[in-house]
Amino acid sequence: MSKRNFRYFIIGDWLKEDFVIKQSKLLVLIVFLIIVFISNDYACQKKMKQIEVLQDSLNNVKYENLTLSTRLTSASRQSQIESLLESKGLDLAAPQAPAFEIRK
Repeated sequence: MSKRNFRYFIIGDWLKEDFVIKQSKLLVLIVFLIIVFISNDYACQKKMKQIEVLQDSLNNVKYENLTLSTRLTSASRQSQIESLLESKGLDLAAPQAPAFEIRK
C-alpha cells in the first residue's frame, strides 16, 4: 500500500514523518512569517485608504479656501466698498490726499 494516498494526508500520518518532526521549528517560523506578512498587508491597505480619505478632505478644504479668498478679494476692492457705503447710506468717502508716514 502506498504511503502517499489521500487517507494518509487526511488522517495526518504525514505529520509523524521524521522530516516533518525535524523541521517543525522551521515550519512554525514560516507560518508565523506568513501571518505577519498578511497582517502587515492589511495594515498597509488600511493606511492607504486613510491617506486617500485625507487627500480628498485636503482638496476640499483647498477649494473652499480658494473660493473664500476670491470672495474676500472681490469684496475688498475699493469700488465694491464705495458701492456698499452708498447702498447703506453712510456719509463716508475715500480720502482725497494720500496717506503719509510720520517719522520721529
